[in-house]
Amino acid sequence: MNSAFSFNDLAKQLNDAAEKMMAGGMKPTLPFDPLALAQATGEFAMGLAMKPAELIEVQLAAAKQWGDFWTGALSGQASEKPRDRRFSAPEWQDDAYYRAIRDAYLLASKQLRDVVSIGEGNASTTAMASFLLDQYLNAISPSNFAATNPEVVKRTKETNGANLVQGFAHLIEDVASGKGIVQRRTDPAAFEKGKTIAATPGEVVFENALFQLIQYTPSTDKVAAEPLLYVPPLVNRYYMIDLVPRQSLVKWLVDEGRTVFVVSWVNPGEELKDKGVGDYVLDGVIEAIGQVRERTGVSPDMFAFCLGGTLVAMALAWLAAKGRADEVNSATLIGSLVDFGDMRDWSAFVHEGHLDALEDHLEAQGYIDSLQLQRLFAAMRANDLIWSSVVNHYLLDRPAPASDLLYWFEDGARIPAAFLKSYNRDLLLSNKLKEPAGFEVGGVPIDLAAITTPMLVIALKDDHVSAWEAVYRGARDIGADFILGGSGHNAGVINPPAANKHGFWTNDDRPANANDWLASATRHEGSWWPTWTQWLSGHGTKKSVTARAIKDGIEPAPGRYAMMK
Repeated sequence: MNSAFSFNDLAKQLNDAAEKMMAGGMKPTLPFDPLALAQATGEFAMGLAMKPAELIEVQLAAAKQWGDFWTGALSGQASEKPRDRRFSAPEWQDDAYYRAIRDAYLLASKQLRDVVSIGEGNASTTAMASFLLDQYLNAISPSNFAATNPEVVKRTKETNGANLVQGFAHLIEDVASGKGIVQRRTDPAAFEKGKTIAATPGEVVFENALFQLIQYTPSTDKVAAEPLLYVPPLVNRYYMIDLVPRQSLVKWLVDEGRTVFVVSWVNPGEELKDKGVGDYVLDGVIEAIGQVRERTGVSPDMFAFCLGGTLVAMALAWLAAKGRADEVNSATLIGSLVDFGDMRDWSAFVHEGHLDALEDHLEAQGYIDSLQLQRLFAAMRANDLIWSSVVNHYLLDRPAPASDLLYWFEDGARIPAAFLKSYNRDLLLSNKLKEPAGFEVGGVPIDLAAITTPMLVIALKDDHVSAWEAVYRGARDIGADFILGGSGHNAGVINPPAANKHGFWTNDDRPANANDWLASATRHEGSWWPTWTQWLSGHGTKKSVTARAIKDGIEPAPGRYAMMK
């Protein structure tokens, strides 16, 4: 859309979008409870009011901090440069005006967070208060406004304001799309599934209603005897581990002489609304294990990411309960929680009111939509996934960069209603996996403590979804080996050795406290991938077999399920 847009056209587009939403008497539901937010903030405020001494202490400290701030600002004293990408332009540090704006904002933010930190309440109430405050502080950052962002001021002078006119046109276009603002995190035309991304050669070799099983074409004459089987989360497509070739974990494993199989979940519609957690364990993970064993004659080494790792842990516990533990050789869980007692910021959404509202919403459409899930994940990393795009596209008028990881992130999938209801109530809210025989799969009580399969748990240090300390506790409870990788939930997984990034930590000790583990851990440079495959070899037969050719493929990878919109 160019800057010469028509407001009449805009009005018609918005009207059409509203009519489309209400067509057929659609139930106007929300996936959260606004009343729960209001109640939580009210309770939190009342709790603060009951702590007058602590509030006075915070106010006195704030007064001193502002005095020190103005003394330094008026004297031209340079402050320390913060590690914050919002303020990376040199003017934020070198120009006294912008430096004062930045430092005042950061100081006020710190003081408000200090106030919230002294409040009382349950984990959900406290998390909701912190979440709402963070959303407010992220939104009012001086980097988000044209007059207080030095890059925008400079760009506006260079273009005589054309960047703001065109940026406003982008905003109108996004609003009119019906999908909300900020739809340009990456260039959607920069990649094509099966050709430039998710392009490692392979074939779909099995499918049912829930998943397709992909086997990758070998690139070596000999391969390790034990095949690898990957289980992804439901909310995203599998190919986070098969991005562009230089970043593809699948390609790296195949070139390392591994037979790799991958579960590619279907993007479910209303017809699968009754498929629950147990169905995905039995008809998904257990079925995939059986297919790999049938095709190779060997029990696989499994690896999984995020929710996929939770499903694998449940599958291992089910196999143990059935006396079939030998059907899996080893399992590696990456960024996965099995103990949901510490949800950190996500506790804000694990609340009875929100769960009731979400269940009403799910009943109306049979699944949670991928766009709604993306918005939730984006809100948890608003500066990186929302406000940076606001600045780039609406203020600077910069084209969206080509990012294979963001392309994957925006290619989300739905989750069936029955699955999400059980997952939210039984796992997130009630933490039943923590209890012996607290959760049933197909009528069989499972106990994670009964798992005898060798396990390795990999956490990511800056993970905003699965806090590494919580992942560590879960690994310790189930007796797994443990590695801590650098970076965040997604980027920390994509760590090819050639990039030599992020680093990782190891420690043979298992103290009760995660920070004690880190304090005595050894840091290693580069990628954890080679250390992981060494661990796999140490728990395998160390035998090589002739590479397994694919003779009965159904269709080329990435397959129909991954290509579904």
